[in-house]
Amino acid sequence: MAIIEGIRIKNYRALHDITMGRLWNRQNEKPLKALTVVIGKNGAGKSTLFDAFGFLADCMKLGVEEACDARGRGGYDKIYSQGAEGPMEFEVYYKENSASRPITYEIAIGLDEQERPIILKERLRQRRKGQKRGWPFSFLILDKGKGLAWKGEYEGHQFDDTSLFDYVAYMQNHQEESNQTEVVELTDISKPGITTLGALKQHPRISAFRSFLENWYLCYFTPDAARSLPLSGPQKHLNLHGDNLGNVVQFMEREHGKRLHRILDSISQKIPGLQKIDTEKTSDGRLLLRFFNQGFERPFYAQQISDGTLKVFAYMLLLEDPSPASLLCIEEPENGIYHKLLNTLVEEFRAFVSNSKTQSQVIVTTHQPYFLDAVEPDEVWVLEKQSDGFSTITRADSIEFVQNMFEEGQPLGSLWYSDYFDK
Repeated sequence: MAIIEGIRIKNYRALHDITMGRLWNRQNEKPLKALTVVIGKNGAGKSTLFDAFGFLADCMKLGVEEACDARGRGGYDKIYSQGAEGPMEFEVYYKENSASRPITYEIAIGLDEQERPIILKERLRQRRKGQKRGWPFSFLILDKGKGLAWKGEYEGHQFDDTSLFDYVAYMQNHQEESNQTEVVELTDISKPGITTLGALKQHPRISAFRSFLENWYLCYFTPDAARSLPLSGPQKHLNLHGDNLGNVVQFMEREHGKRLHRILDSISQKIPGLQKIDTEKTSDGRLLLRFFNQGFERPFYAQQISDGTLKVFAYMLLLEDPSPASLLCIEEPENGIYHKLLNTLVEEFRAFVSNSKTQSQVIVTTHQPYFLDAVEPDEVWVLEKQSDGFSTITRADSIEFVQNMFEEGQPLGSLWYSDYFDK
């Protein structure tokens, strides 16, 4: 499964221009770790960072204009960095697996003459086999919906970073390669080209990236949503808010009983007295989630269970999903959870990303020092709000004092609590 090695976000709210990890033209930087933790004071931009991931995923599913309005964003002018110049830009540098060559996806978003959000430019590129230097080969390049797409695995002619018109001119003069290339013109430039072309069999690399991005999971889980009473019916995956928690338990009971029992055994060790979790269908077809505690004959229902217990259960279901997401983004998982469970939660995240069968990635934001005590400096990124109102981001191991203190045995949580990350 694919993993993001680096991402650049430009002109998105407080993220005027930030880079995390390695990009195709920043090869000396360390790639993002499979478990990445983002910290920062209130207002530093942690929620904005997660929303940027969500916005990019929504662009693929909904189109740019709807994505600008979705999840209370308020439209393009509300999410575009105030006072900035140029388009809103995203660059994702990722590998399909540990042995593959990295692929870069770039997208630039702006407004048309009617002030409607559109995609100005879009590109997918990858270095050739054995290529260590120079410009990566672009197998998709679009300028306001017009451009070229290479079919299959053929890599064609090697271009420098020339204009789209040079590409077209080259193809007109090299007909022997035209059967490997499609001239593309999209009818709707509010939707990414990878959404359309990724559905076609002749574009396997574009399709692979589309599948990867569509498989991101951004957790907006709330215990109150999990206490709702959905209609009965098994569902494979937990949704963003967790209001189908009981439906997922139904599915796991039916299809993956052993896996569900493993989850329950794990939770019972973390939450004393919890013995069993199952579901009950009401006469009107709704679903009740039941929790059986030691010493009580009758079950408790989700409406009576603590926020922390529901959250731990939801996270365990996510991590035990038989078809897990390629990227999990979880904001402040510590809320409502006993602080001594946080180290265990980090261990669960680490086991999940280390699993060779899943090869997934987890990005977490946190305020909690106890959570930081369980991670290492190269896994932590620090967001800071600057005097101009925009945020910067720094990897913790690049802060010399923090790295030195960590090597001397000081846990990161204590250093964070004592404001040493600000030095």
